[in-house]
Amino acid sequence: MVVHRGEVWWADLGEPDGSEPGFRRPVLIVQNDAFNRSRLRTVLAVVLTTNLRIVDAPGNVLIPAKAAGLTKDSVANVTQVITVDREFLTELAGHVRGQLLKDVDNGLRLVLGL
Repeated sequence: MVVHRGEVWWADLGEPDGSEPGFRRPVLIVQNDAFNRSRLRTVLAVVLTTNLRIVDAPGNVLIPAKAAGLTKDSVANVTQVITVDREFLTELAGHVRGQLLKDVDNGLRLVLGL
């Protein structure tokens, strides 16, 4: 399965462990498409959450439902960058493009110190 940077997928993350994200939730693919086209079975993604209270945390980005193919507004939580096996990506929800994706990139730069 080929995924593309900026796509929002529903992912089955299983039972959470500690503060790690879990359950079925949307994730935003942030990995470069050159790697997405490779034989790697995993992709890098940012967890989306409907907990809008964290939108003001440094680097986080509000993702309007309509922009991502979701039913609720969400927040791209840039402190939760995860590696997901492609087999756990279950359904394509939509795409994040343009300035919203650039804002997520900037949030990742901030949190990763790049």
